[in-house]
Amino acid sequence: MTVAPSTSAPPAFCEGIQYFSALPAAFETYGQTPVVAEDRQAMIDPEDRAAAYQTLLTADALRYLTLQVTASKASGHPGGFASCVEAYAALVLLGHKNIFTEVGHHAPGFYSAMFLDGSLEDMDIHTVSQLRERFREKHGLLGHLSGFIPGILGPAGPLGQGEHFAMAAALLHPDKLFPFTLGDGGLGEPYIMSAMGHFHTAYPQVTNFLPVLVWNGYSQEHHSMVSTYSNERMVGYWQGNGFDEVFLVDAKAYDDQDQPGDYVDSTEFSLEARLAFTQAVLTSVHRAAEAALSGKLTVFIIKQLKGAGVHARGAKSHNLYGHHTLDNTDIVAALQARALAPEVWALVRTNCRRAGGGPAARTVVTESVLSLPNLGELPLEEYPIGGNNQVATTAMGRLVGVAGTRDPHYLVTNADGNEASGIANINQALKIIHPTADPLYNQSPNGQVYEPLSEDACAGLAAGLALMGSRTLWCSYESFAINGLPIWQTVTQAMAELRRSTPSTIALFTAGALEQGRNGWTHQRPEIEAYFAAMMRNGNIFPIYPPDANSIQVAYDWALTTHNKGIVITASKSPLPVRTTFAQARQGLSEGALILKEVPGRKTIVFAVVGDLVLLPVFEAASQLEAQGIGVRIVSVVNPRRLYRPSDVAWETCSEADGGFLDDRGFERTFGADALIGVTGGASAVLEPVLLRTTAPRRETFAWKRGETTATAGELMAFNGITPGALAKRALALVG
Repeated sequence: MTVAPSTSAPPAFCEGIQYFSALPAAFETYGQTPVVAEDRQAMIDPEDRAAAYQTLLTADALRYLTLQVTASKASGHPGGFASCVEAYAALVLLGHKNIFTEVGHHAPGFYSAMFLDGSLEDMDIHTVSQLRERFREKHGLLGHLSGFIPGILGPAGPLGQGEHFAMAAALLHPDKLFPFTLGDGGLGEPYIMSAMGHFHTAYPQVTNFLPVLVWNGYSQEHHSMVSTYSNERMVGYWQGNGFDEVFLVDAKAYDDQDQPGDYVDSTEFSLEARLAFTQAVLTSVHRAAEAALSGKLTVFIIKQLKGAGVHARGAKSHNLYGHHTLDNTDIVAALQARALAPEVWALVRTNCRRAGGGPAARTVVTESVLSLPNLGELPLEEYPIGGNNQVATTAMGRLVGVAGTRDPHYLVTNADGNEASGIANINQALKIIHPTADPLYNQSPNGQVYEPLSEDACAGLAAGLALMGSRTLWCSYESFAINGLPIWQTVTQAMAELRRSTPSTIALFTAGALEQGRNGWTHQRPEIEAYFAAMMRNGNIFPIYPPDANSIQVAYDWALTTHNKGIVITASKSPLPVRTTFAQARQGLSEGALILKEVPGRKTIVFAVVGDLVLLPVFEAASQLEAQGIGVRIVSVVNPRRLYRPSDVAWETCSEADGGFLDDRGFERTFGADALIGVTGGASAVLEPVLLRTTAPRRETFAWKRGETTATAGELMAFNGITPGALAKRALALVG
């Protein structure tokens, strides 16, 4: 491809590039003037031969950087991204920089793109040497994408997340395109299509997200499950899932080197064939973007062998091993083959900097805080202690309806139905999004309650919208929420390191195990609470256990004012006694716990209780102990994160750091006793902060053991050993 020697010294940013080449063929004709003019955000004419030529050069620059950066640490994943760089380069030069990915393994490619457009200068990464040094290092460019990196819109780790971020961003910014790369290794999983299908049914007008399928024939370690599809079958698959426009460019159609198999490497083509392939990609990406922005559900598919242009092909190109250093023969050969002249590097950087209006770190939607309406003061209703029993979830649901009415972007998601959780009032106020308007079922095409039968889709859109800057609430049965937690966890971790403020991602988990007796163990999975117990140490995770209908209102009101946190409110849908005033509830929220009952006696037992329904046997046990002269203090553990010691939690490393913890004096005042019994209807791990700090000489826990089919909550608690008699007996034994 090269015909003339370079006459220019490498630009300063190229310091660290190991190999340069002579000028490529036709550079004098097609490479003298950047196709992205200084006063424009995108190339003028995608059909122009110079546009295809410079897109090809950009693709080769991305390949080179991706391989050199990963080889500098003999670690990372170059192969998947290498097979789609023509599409990525086309999107960028067409002005579309709001790009997500479903594939965390595309990280080094995305970092290379952020380097080329200058975004990484915000991290003091100005040269390729610095890019290499900071890759896969602390305070640098972590192995999988994070929103901490300037210009990167969202994290990417487990599959099934990038699409949710893209759809969330599309919903909030209807005038912009949000492409996301999707690997064919993950396409064999059904959740990808089902999530997009439900979203499109709920929001048929929102089509400005663009899946870019990287169909390269391989997964991480083997052929992909869709590698045997014909082009016709692949197109039919997308059409059968509701896509109006399917653009597929197959490198095989341009191969002039007689490569075997259905998947070929375009970097092996002659220059003319490479340009023809790149022109087809560029033109099709342009048409796909226009279709997606004009109301058509669209996908672009690039079919090219995995590892095109890097050190290996197929699944063997997926990641580097310890021997793949910069001195490795395969690495050296690939870098030399992809090497570019200094003039090419300068041209590529100019185009990338100008495209989209500037570096992604300045222009993408997640680099600024989304403007939200002021919710004002919510109309909390304080129920009298000792009055009628109240349903906590219903009390919160009323406030959710108010918040959603005041904020038209507010979204509530639920897979199993709000009515089943005592929050039908949310549906009544905000309406379920459905193409069939039906007042009996509170359905409306313009509703604010999103109800796919998938916790992954529920958590994905709710958490994704929060990450993008909007307010949401994910509602779930406690037993089913585990299916949506991976993306929720990813988002909360991302929030902990974001360089901007965003509303906390809030969840309401109802219908706990104790309420699900007749449904049996399939609906009794409170082990999920151990997940949150572990996450509390992150520093920005707050599981909240309000003991009644007053405290849940206070908790939700507080959660709406917070930023960059993950807040899970767990409450029953059963009518239960009102035990707190608003003042007490606020105290419990800020200090971590509150005293619900205290009776002096010759010895003092503290019951540290997590939850609401489980308070019933505890109060009965307390009455039995009081009758025998034993002092009892019942403490509701409302906000266990605040009961840790500051050194137990990585709070100071978090964005929007929250260093609120109950001090030793306050802890002793609340929990000091002759013996302490922790009680929870869920996992005992959530009691760790209390058990870690208590000075009580004797302690015990009563917690969930396993599920069973029972007629009542009391019978289920008895099956797990949580009865008034057992609690009182153990308390007496502890105090002798």
